[in-house]
Amino acid sequence: MENDLQEKTTGLVDDEEDDDRIRLTCRVFFKEVKEVCFVAGPMVAVNSSTFFLQTIALMMVGHLGKLAQSSTGVAISLCAVTGFSVIFGLASALETLCGQAYGAKQYRKFGVQIQTGIFCLLLCCIPLSLFWLNLGRVLVLLGQDPLIAREAGKFAVCLIPALFGYATLQALVRYYLMQSLITPLVFCSSFTICFHVVFCWTMVFKSGLGRFGGAFAIGTSYWLNAILLALYMKFSDSCAKTRAPISMELFHGIRDFFALAIPSAIMACLQWWSYEVTTLLAGLLRPNPQLETSILAVCVSMNVTIYSVPESIGSAASTRVSNALGAGNPRAARVSALCSRILAACEALLVSSIVFSCRNVLGHVFSNEPEVIEYVKDMAPLLAVSVFADSLQGCLTGIARGSGWQRIGAYVNFGAYYVIGIPLSLILAFLVHLRGKGLWLGITSGTICQVIVLLIIISCTDWKKEAKRARERTLKRCLPQDENVWI
Repeated sequence: MENDLQEKTTGLVDDEEDDDRIRLTCRVFFKEVKEVCFVAGPMVAVNSSTFFLQTIALMMVGHLGKLAQSSTGVAISLCAVTGFSVIFGLASALETLCGQAYGAKQYRKFGVQIQTGIFCLLLCCIPLSLFWLNLGRVLVLLGQDPLIAREAGKFAVCLIPALFGYATLQALVRYYLMQSLITPLVFCSSFTICFHVVFCWTMVFKSGLGRFGGAFAIGTSYWLNAILLALYMKFSDSCAKTRAPISMELFHGIRDFFALAIPSAIMACLQWWSYEVTTLLAGLLRPNPQLETSILAVCVSMNVTIYSVPESIGSAASTRVSNALGAGNPRAARVSALCSRILAACEALLVSSIVFSCRNVLGHVFSNEPEVIEYVKDMAPLLAVSVFADSLQGCLTGIARGSGWQRIGAYVNFGAYYVIGIPLSLILAFLVHLRGKGLWLGITSGTICQVIVLLIIISCTDWKKEAKRARERTLKRCLPQDENVWI
């Protein structure tokens, strides 16, 4: 096996000795940009639909009263931090493992790794669910209003089925994404979001379940999306070569999965949690903590909404880079990484310019209070800068996932946000007395540091070594190419 592996990996890049000297022609550039856009464009709709399932439920529950709105908002926010973000991060490991396996044409191994991912993600949902069962008690211990805490805890319990559905869905999304099969994702996501609007309204207002109906609607919609994708996988000819029989082989890859999944989850959660910490810190600002918290919530909401675009570019970059590395093609990986960065920079410039030019009307979207509207106008330049940095970060993070740099990314995110970003936010907000502006400026500085470090790492990357490493990782445990059978 070792001799076979050496033969496969040696000479893969011999024909690429002068690749780094090859000029990137306009034809090559626009062809790769087209490929990235082919994946990134539809993924905007897919990512947005997944995010808006929770938002739609929150909007409908908000019509049931202040207690229902506040408790549901707290529950969804904390469940996102303690559950959905963790699962999303863990699932990102499949972008490395499956993307490189597909590039290496190890199709059966690709299918088995998806099965391993689903099993491991569902397994991780168990301890997270146990925490959600006690979320109400945790909120009381943290000093939250007992009534809100109790109701939020009940909502979190009803949301547990959604966590398992979300875990299954994330693995299946990677299954299609790493093959650039985007049409099924768009179709299933579009159908699910339409179903969710009607079903959520029925559950909240007509079933008698009230706010808990919103939680059940979220779970039902996640499972519906996952089931539709699974059915397409089973019956579509386009998935025939990557279907694999369900067997004990799925347990063989658990160690490899968690070796990448744990640092991947840490990388994603460190960034996600930093914004939650900043919002909590806004509640400590005086003399008007309600105003400061509202403004930070507006900024975070806008960033999250806009982030679906750079996240989609990052997903496309991850797919293209991982496939190229798995195929042992360093030139293609280098070109994909470069074109993705250029595309992300153009998108960042466009979107941040729109945010800045709309600074006089942004506040009206979120509030009718003159104080809030004026504050949002003042924050708009900083918000435009953060949108620009986040757009670049989304692409660079995708390249890191596709290359298998999750461990490096975890260290970068920890340093950027918890060594620089949050401490700087504290200094600017509480010592320099910039209040909300200081908090947002600090966390934006962390994002800028993250972007700079990742740019340096990618610019200094030896793509030939990365291609050899990817091939070795993919081919070291090749599965027998049995006939594809789906059980």
